[in-house]
Amino acid sequence: MAGHDHEHEHDHRHDHRHEHSRGHSHSHAVAADADRKWLWSALLLLLVFMAGEVVVGFAAQSLALISDAAHMLTDAASIALALVAMRLAARPARGGYTYGLKRAEILSAQANGVTLLVLSAWLGYEAVTRLVSPPEVEGSLVLVTALVGVVVNVAATWCLSRANRSSLNVEGAFQHVLTDLYAFVATAVAGAVVLFTGFVRADAIASLVVVALMLRAGTGLVRDSARIFLEAAPAGVDPDAVADRLVSAPQVEEVHDLHIWEITSNEPALSAHVLVTPGGDCHAVQRELQRRLREEYRITHTTLQVDHVGGDGPDGLLQIAPDSAAAAAADADAARGHCDDTHGPVHRAGPHPH
Repeated sequence: MAGHDHEHEHDHRHDHRHEHSRGHSHSHAVAADADRKWLWSALLLLLVFMAGEVVVGFAAQSLALISDAAHMLTDAASIALALVAMRLAARPARGGYTYGLKRAEILSAQANGVTLLVLSAWLGYEAVTRLVSPPEVEGSLVLVTALVGVVVNVAATWCLSRANRSSLNVEGAFQHVLTDLYAFVATAVAGAVVLFTGFVRADAIASLVVVALMLRAGTGLVRDSARIFLEAAPAGVDPDAVADRLVSAPQVEEVHDLHIWEITSNEPALSAHVLVTPGGDCHAVQRELQRRLREEYRITHTTLQVDHVGGDGPDGLLQIAPDSAAAAAADADAARGHCDDTHGPVHRAGPHPH
């Protein structure tokens, strides 16, 4: 009877975990669907307005409006790309893609950054040309269209701000639209200046302001996405500080082959080889290090190889070789097949308090 009750209790816990897992998965699905909804809303707003702006831009001979429309086209493309990337990233891992296609979102973010940089170069050239030989600009059309553009972009920016901007993919689309909002403000000011003063070069100057904003946003996106592709540690995480924290744990003598990277936005991962004192409890050390990484650095995806330290001792466990015998230890390690090629610095513990 007691065994039956124990089985019942075990099944109940299993069912509870299963329900929790399903609920957890469902919450992620809801969040992803909500993100897609906000992105689709922003995309439709931009497409409708962009079509009208192209017509007005050519009619008013305004480079500022045409550049805004071109930027808005990249906005729409960036949101569409973000939506595709979100769909790809949601696919489960299979075959050779052991992480799935999560980095499709980082590809999207990098593409958004590159298009901002390329577009800023073209618009910068056109703006300088128009500063030298300014065409006639219809200030009233520019002003009215730009003011409508401000309203549309405020709505689109608000939609994107409701999505999960901690994703570099969503942040890339958001930066596109935010830059476009600033551009419309600058264009509205330029239209007012042309309308009330006749200073037509204000249109080209407004374009140069937009170019500067595009350069800033594009550079940030390319830099952040490149860090992920180059397997750099997440921004704000110092690998040496993390290693020092790990090696300060009881029974830990050395940490090497430490790698910290991001699989995709906000998914940091860590792997390391940890050597513990002779007779130390490898499992207890592993649990303590995982706890520190989870609670202090929010790194939950960890792979820790925990062994006793190098050099055969009288008790049959591996011992640490003194620093003066570093070369001999390296040869001995190579002979045993232990870390033939250590990657990165080696962190050793000082005397442990008793």
